[in-house]
Amino acid sequence: MEWVVSCDFLEIDNLMIQFDNLSQELPYQVFKEKYENSLNAKQKNIEAICISSYSSKNNEVNARYVNLKFVSGRKFIFFSNYESPKSQDFKMHNQISACLYWSSTDTQIRMKAYIEQTSKEYNQAYFVNRDKKKNALAIMSKQSNSIHSYESLKNNYEMILENNDLAKCPDYWGGFSFIPFYFEFWEGHESRLNKRESYEYKNNEWAHGFLQP
Repeated sequence: MEWVVSCDFLEIDNLMIQFDNLSQELPYQVFKEKYENSLNAKQKNIEAICISSYSSKNNEVNARYVNLKFVSGRKFIFFSNYESPKSQDFKMHNQISACLYWSSTDTQIRMKAYIEQTSKEYNQAYFVNRDKKKNALAIMSKQSNSIHSYESLKNNYEMILENNDLAKCPDYWGGFSFIPFYFEFWEGHESRLNKRESYEYKNNEWAHGFLQP
């Protein structure tokens, strides 16, 4: 797949999701509407998204939070270490589930999708505009590996910060993108008569429906 770097990366270190040429398809517009409602309600950590993956090696499901940075066209994009356990999960089984919960509006959004890496060009365009301290951490980190001590980790970080080219994105770090084929929007109500609305991509169109609470 060819990637075009079209996002404006000038303000990438804020804690908001950036939208770029967002798809006009209905579930994407619903997603943005609910995002804006929660943002206006001063939702904290609004970019936090839980990604669940399957490890065929260990026959287990793993989940973790990452920062959702962009929704570009139909692609949801976050960044991580390509040698991390989650990256290995994605290589073995590229279907994921994703979930956001925004308590300020009692909104949950579930998605199902297939995931892939972004291009080196895209990663570099993002990396060069990031805060250099964050870049030093990305360069240094062997994510999820055991460490001798936290003090040694800090010392290594300081050394990287002083001596490395912090504008060059390492090959082992970059973006992941996924295009959902399923959305579910959940709205909580005090009566527990919760509203659940689903969109599933079938036969080149979105099938829309509602679900029991």
